[in-house]
Amino acid sequence: MPISKRRLKEIAAIPDSDIDMSDIPELGEAFWKHAKLEMPRPKKAISLWVDQEVLDWFKKSGRGYQSRMNAVLRSYVQSLSK
Repeated sequence: MPISKRRLKEIAAIPDSDIDMSDIPELGEAFWKHAKLEMPRPKKAISLWVDQEVLDWFKKSGRGYQSRMNAVLRSYVQSLSK
């Protein structure tokens, strides 16, 4: 579910000292030693025909439904590529 700009501002206004981070492990040197930056892959705009009920199902989940459709297709491709 997308988060509203108003809620993002509310969250940003919370002081760090008020945030409970006790269940978040500290990232040590080993993590950062092997970390690498991964840029988002560029997308290609296409025209695609899908069943109306498929489109309705994805749209029902709100903003970003096209990205979720892409994620499902990517997952399918990856499962067949193994």
